[in-house]
Amino acid sequence: MSRIGKNPITLPAGVEVSASAREITVKGPLGVLTAAAHPAVDVKVEGGSVVCARVGGAANASAMWGTMRANLNNMVTGVSRGFEKKLTLVGVGYRAQAQGDTVNLTLGFSHPVAHKMPAGVKVETPSQTEIVIKGIDRQKVGQAAAEVRAYRSPEPYKGKGVRYADEVVVLKETKKK
Repeated sequence: MSRIGKNPITLPAGVEVSASAREITVKGPLGVLTAAAHPAVDVKVEGGSVVCARVGGAANASAMWGTMRANLNNMVTGVSRGFEKKLTLVGVGYRAQAQGDTVNLTLGFSHPVAHKMPAGVKVETPSQTEIVIKGIDRQKVGQAAAEVRAYRSPEPYKGKGVRYADEVVVLKETKKK
């Protein structure tokens, strides 16, 4: 039984949720998000909170109950506060520069890398070695950050590469003669 699914989602000021049998829409000060409603989970808006409940006969109702509640909570957080991922570039000559919805990366390749952000995701570069990816959809922000990191993930000997700001890279000891 899901412990997460039991908890109601409290709606902050300025956030509205409308649920139908097929989709759920969350409107807030930062934008609008929609998601498909799962048939095994019943979503009800009661006053200033949203409550998820299982539908009896479905085999995966318990699993989807907590998942649906967590996704709805992420949608409410996204339209009220938003999400952001911070990346840092570690390495000599590694640089990043944001131009509109594209981030241009110099990562030690023979060519520059230009990564275009998906719709609804913004990118900023406060310095040449920092990248901040922001948006209201948690999945899109995380996926965009993972794609940028994948161009040059941190290597285990010197730690050079693109890493999350809070990531700890455990360095290996070099080979001894």
